Amino acid sequence: MIDIIKSRRAVFPAQYNSEEITEVELRAILESANWAPTHRRTEPWRFKVFREEAKLRLGAFLAEKYKETTAKYSEFKQKKIIDKSYQSACIIAICMQRDPEESVPEWEEIAATAMAVQNMWLTAHSLGIGAYWSSPSYMKFLGEHITLNDEERCLGFFYMGKFDGKLPDGERKTQIEEKTTWV
Repeated sequence: MIDIIKSRRAVFPAQYNSEEITEVELRAILESANWAPTHRRTEPWRFKVFREEAKLRLGAFLAEKYKETTAKYSEFKQKKIIDKSYQSACIIAICMQRDPEESVPEWEEIAATAMAVQNMWLTAHSLGIGAYWSSPSYMKFLGEHITLNDEERCLGFFYMGKFDGKLPDGERKTQIEEKTTWV
């Protein structure tokens, strides 16, 4: 397992090939998310899966929201947003459903959702599927494109696709010993 953790990398849409991600693979990735740790079992993670035409519509919507809301508009960046939807086999909106009873602090539900995404990322990597989590400012407008439940919000987009070639080796700036204090 440590080898999968150490070799996992962000793989960006420009690196994806045209091979589709099967529904079996997608379900395995999503099932792994469902087993993330969650305090008081609030299971706050919610996922919206966009494939085929739906991912293209999402890309067009996000590009338009970028254009409408950015202070520093760039035609290049707007095109890149659209291109990512074409290059990806699948885009998953990462959402969090706040516990209506607020039985745990919100940060714990955000952390649980992030752990669910880590499970997805590791599972995708083990299946030879590249992925990366993007959190653009315009993600907050997702509810204008699709229906979100009350107290549900988008935390970003998980772009996925199969890729060719080898990923670079990972590195850390400092060893764990330098980040650990034994008390």
